[in-house]
Amino acid sequence: MKTFLLIKVLGLTSIVSAAILSAPAYAEDKKAVPIHIRGSIVSSAASKLTVKTREGETVDVALAADWKVAAVADAKITDIKPGDFVGIASLPKAGGGDGALEVLIFPPAMKGTGEGSYGWDLKPESSMTNATVADAVKDVDGRTVTVTYHGKEKKIAIPDGTPVVTIAAASKDDLVSGAVVFITAEKSATGSIAHQVVVGKNGVVPPM
Repeated sequence: MKTFLLIKVLGLTSIVSAAILSAPAYAEDKKAVPIHIRGSIVSSAASKLTVKTREGETVDVALAADWKVAAVADAKITDIKPGDFVGIASLPKAGGGDGALEVLIFPPAMKGTGEGSYGWDLKPESSMTNATVADAVKDVDGRTVTVTYHGKEKKIAIPDGTPVVTIAAASKDDLVSGAVVFITAEKSATGSIAHQVVVGKNGVVPPM
């Protein structure tokens, strides 16, 4: 049973990783325009979600035939170790460098997925960095993690209160009214089509 659950979570992680962290590849795909929908579920059906977005708009999102669902689980800043692969959304700091908005820790099997640093839409001017941790979080001069990607190095400060999460299993039964979601979708002639839904569960909401 434990082996089955591990395979299930890793499978979901693979899908979530590809959906969340493949923005550069999508940029070259003229057939699909990627969008991220953040908000709370108003209602759900077999092939559609109605979501009130963080901007206050209510939208219908069609679910693709191959759509998948996953959740996030709480992690701690002390869980971040050298060699881990992480996805960190961050903003430039006034004094230089970047400050984390959220940290997603991936399991070892997903190391390298979506590696790089590129623009992100969590907040204006935010970026997403998917990279390997070179140095663990330190308490010297604040909490800072050094990550590496494609031969480059980046230091990102992690302020107190920054959400740190990992991937957890979920099912369509978790898509209840009021649940917070992060949806990776594409625009089509008829509206938005979702391939991946990350849903809040057990009080933990998707911070990405």
